[in-house]
Amino acid sequence: MAPDSPSIELPRRIERLVELTYNLWWSWHPEGRGLFRKLDYGLWKAGGHNPVKILREIAPEKLKAASTDPAFLQLYDSVMADFDADMAATDTWFASKHQNRLIGPVAYFSAEFAIHSSLPLYAGGLGILAGDICKEASDLGLPMVGVGLMYPQGYFRQRISIDGWQEEIYSRLDFDKAPVLPVFSSDGDRVLATVQLGNRLLLLTVWQVRVGATTLYLIDTNVEDNSPHDRDLSARLYIADREVRIQQEIVLGIGGVRILRALGIQPSLWHANEGHTSFMMLERIKEKVAAGMAFEEALRDIRATTVFTTHTPVPAGHDVFSTDLVDKYLSNYYAQLGIKRESVLNLGQSSHNDGGFNMTALALATSEHCNAVSRLHGVVARRMWQGYWPRAKKEEDVPIVHITNGVHVPTWVAPEMNKLFQQHLAADWVKKHDDPELWARVADIPDEELWKVRHKLKLKLVNFILELAQRDWSNRVIEAQQVVAMGALLHPEVLTIGFVRRFAGYKRPALIFHDVERLKRIVGDPWHPVQIVFAGKSHPADSPSKSCLHGVCTSASDRDFQGKIAFLGDHDMHTAHFLVAGVDVWLNNPRRLQEACGTSGMKASLNGVPHLSVSDGWWHEGYNGSNGWSIGDGVHPDRPEDEDRIDAESLYSILEQEIVPLFYERDRNGVPHGWIRIVKEAIRSVVPVYCARRMLKDYTNQLYLPQLPAPAAGHQHIPSAPDIP
Repeated sequence: MAPDSPSIELPRRIERLVELTYNLWWSWHPEGRGLFRKLDYGLWKAGGHNPVKILREIAPEKLKAASTDPAFLQLYDSVMADFDADMAATDTWFASKHQNRLIGPVAYFSAEFAIHSSLPLYAGGLGILAGDICKEASDLGLPMVGVGLMYPQGYFRQRISIDGWQEEIYSRLDFDKAPVLPVFSSDGDRVLATVQLGNRLLLLTVWQVRVGATTLYLIDTNVEDNSPHDRDLSARLYIADREVRIQQEIVLGIGGVRILRALGIQPSLWHANEGHTSFMMLERIKEKVAAGMAFEEALRDIRATTVFTTHTPVPAGHDVFSTDLVDKYLSNYYAQLGIKRESVLNLGQSSHNDGGFNMTALALATSEHCNAVSRLHGVVARRMWQGYWPRAKKEEDVPIVHITNGVHVPTWVAPEMNKLFQQHLAADWVKKHDDPELWARVADIPDEELWKVRHKLKLKLVNFILELAQRDWSNRVIEAQQVVAMGALLHPEVLTIGFVRRFAGYKRPALIFHDVERLKRIVGDPWHPVQIVFAGKSHPADSPSKSCLHGVCTSASDRDFQGKIAFLGDHDMHTAHFLVAGVDVWLNNPRRLQEACGTSGMKASLNGVPHLSVSDGWWHEGYNGSNGWSIGDGVHPDRPEDEDRIDAESLYSILEQEIVPLFYERDRNGVPHGWIRIVKEAIRSVVPVYCARRMLKDYTNQLYLPQLPAPAAGHQHIPSAPDIP
């Protein structure tokens, strides 16, 4: 199976630019990005850093000039040599440690993948994680294919109205200017598969995205023979309508397996990222039953080659479908599984009395290896699901382990920090960035140099925000009075706090406004001022979250906060790169035990931005007392209003007594040595531990290729699956 070749004509000397353009390898390699930037900087900037768009729109004379420019050709040859070396590498980590352990690849199923802003098929952290895993698999040489859905309308674009309300805008992906290609069979036809949705047959096709040596397959229902309704079934991400959601999840799980079969891909292992993908396990059981295997044996076989990652620490956050919907769309499936309807429905029964078919329960029943995404989340998940394993007398006996998330370092390190690390750590630091000994050298970076780079990154952020505000105003996207609320008055010398994440109630984006008058005094101090940048989207159906977002936007327009509070609209991966590197402090204050992990603070620490957070998610294990600050540590009130009051008081006190004085305490050359000490410790302690490289090595060593010892003599064996009726 091969993707269709794009019809882009280039001078022969640089014709392989097309190949590079359609492999997002360039997105995490600075020289690759530099090649397209040098080709046409204006198009690079105006086109959202999208090389496909550049090659489609660039003037032919510029291509001709580049094909004879010695400087460009030198860079081109160097980049293509690096690209070829990575694509053909045989000395990777996986090859050296686990050669020949996998006959086929790991199939990684996820509802969203965030690789680059030129492919906007993601909503937030789950997609960022999935994209980072695909990139790291390529870097490590771990054979992997990703399976997801093609959302032509993606998630929504966010616009803030003049009165501060979020407006959702949907636009269709221009496939001709996106790094995706249709996949054709050897006979020249589009690869197709089918799934049964109730009484109708749905046709599926597939698109291919190359992510280095990893391939991502995206399923699309926009096939001519489908009904108009079905053609739009996969159009948007995370639609609130439950009936559409179950259909999408059938397409992803059952359809995903069938697409891989149609492509001739036979995975050795299957990784289900969150419960949205759980129908994938049912389809594989059905295959084995169809081949003559009894259901119980098929279940054991499927469980042995399945890894399931749960990200949701509260029961209400898991996908649950009514039995009526399950009957409507899976009734034809029951007999094919070789068990009765009640037994199928029991696979999705949880101990939470949610009254429906729970997709996480289905995943737990059909996966041998289950993991949470941080140490604390592991405790929460085992407690949450203990009733699912009635023979597990203690929480620690529940067979859910934890592998803490990490971030793909080459993607998220700012170019300026990359250069600093090359100078002071090692020229090839990226190749060994999960080695803690490497990061001990951060202490040797001169404070003056690090401070200069940090200031440059904040200046870039301030200029970027100003440029966005000016662009939106000139394009009549915003009114003149909104320019200030967007951050046009932010100052690069002022202590800057970033609160950048999906707006949701449990994340408490408005906590810092708990005592408005006290906050005004903090940000308005004439000698030690503070400014705060907010960014993030609310789900279109989440009215309380949208009201909270409106409140933040209204505060940004308040005269007492003007120039001190800013809301940056339409947050995406592109703006995230400026924010995680450009602010001074990364703020995170979710309700305790409701943030499974969170990774944005890891990206910030990588770039020298210390984390200010409650002790939840990854920060519960990542905070060491010297690499950032912990809000309300050790206090766990039962009532939400008490938690808010105590945490707000702690937040204000940390700002007033620790962060603000330390930031503004300078030597005669203007360098805050005490502040830089925390910055260095944040980098040293976070990067090697909370990187995707460590995470994916853990998945490989602990879950993908497990070495399971026999139970110790006299130890009561706890079954690794619940009893299935």
